[in-house]
Amino acid sequence: MMSRAAVLLCLLCCLAAAGEAASVVGEGEAAELAVSVDPSWRFPSQRLRDAYVALQTWKQQAIFSDPRGFTADWVGPGVCNYTGVFCAPLPRGVPGAGELAVAGLDLNHGDIAGYLPPELGLLADLSLLHLNSNRFCGLVPATLRRLQLLVELDLSNNRLVGAFPAVVLELPALKFLDLRFNDFEGAIPPELFDRPLDAIFLNHNRLRSPLPDNFGNSPASVIVLADNSFGGCLPASLGNMSGTLNEILLINNGLDSCVPPEVGLLREVTVFDVSFNSLVGPLPQQVAGMRKVEQLDVAHNRLSGAVPEAICALPRLKNLTISYNFFTGEPPSCARVVPSDGDRRNCLPNRPTQRTPQQCAAFYSQPPVDCAAFQCKPFVPVPPPPPPSYPGPLPPVYPMPYASPPPPAQYR
Repeated sequence: MMSRAAVLLCLLCCLAAAGEAASVVGEGEAAELAVSVDPSWRFPSQRLRDAYVALQTWKQQAIFSDPRGFTADWVGPGVCNYTGVFCAPLPRGVPGAGELAVAGLDLNHGDIAGYLPPELGLLADLSLLHLNSNRFCGLVPATLRRLQLLVELDLSNNRLVGAFPAVVLELPALKFLDLRFNDFEGAIPPELFDRPLDAIFLNHNRLRSPLPDNFGNSPASVIVLADNSFGGCLPASLGNMSGTLNEILLINNGLDSCVPPEVGLLREVTVFDVSFNSLVGPLPQQVAGMRKVEQLDVAHNRLSGAVPEAICALPRLKNLTISYNFFTGEPPSCARVVPSDGDRRNCLPNRPTQRTPQQCAAFYSQPPVDCAAFQCKPFVPVPPPPPPSYPGPLPPVYPMPYASPPPPAQYR
């Protein structure tokens, strides 16, 4: 249990973290003053000395509680022996290749309270930074832009605040981004979906504003954005994810448009969940194009009409949940994939636990849904890549007709 003083410090750390250094040079100078380095110590390289400064500054000034003792052995110059710190030779193709460096930092499930100091930017050789399930608060320091080799960033299940941390857009090697269960707010930068990420987890934050139209540019195989407040359209551009997307969860995001038929282009998707939104109109017949889908959940929306029989006949479908909508038809083939209570609270004849006739009549007495009225941006297929240019000078052009070369001398 944290002391009252530690709780107050944690509440104030948001302000402390906002005072990060404005430039890389400033960070380095501030870091030199932040901790004392024994002048008799000899570090194998400047990068390991920088790592010592970064980790000791974090431990001494920005960690308020470490109940499981993860940083207890963070003592002395041997940073490669610290708990949660992993060293490896730098890979080929980067400055200092082969030199020992701090390549990974994993403090998952440490229940550590504190904030992320700007000196973490001194860990410039990290390829993995895992800090999930702690109590880090405040802002994500912009100095993390120095982590140009970072492949995995997991800051989930903390108390981080502020706008979406745009610094992640400056990490060229990043493939795995996990920011879920924090308090980030505002819009998602459209540039995120132009980055070469393979996994994007942003669920359970306070993110708002509609999903950007370039949403479908992302090459990610997994996208989880549940429990935010986007509203607006389910972007038709997701059809451009046809060859890469495996799982997408957009649960409880306030989406209030029709389901675009382009979802049927997602031929690799196995999990598609848009439940707990305000989607309207029919479930498009084109959904039957999801030939690999196993879990399909559209529950708790305002969808209407009949469930297309071709959807229930999808070869790999194991679970189709359509409850809490206004569907009026469910083909018999759906019994194979719809759970026993997976179609409740609709307007289905001869099915238990449906809406009352009065509720269904009131819903269908309204004017039919006009999907065009939502003014969602139409689907624009991504053009195919241009053919590769010829790598060298063009070969000489011979005059027509082509002449046969003279025979070798020995055959004359």
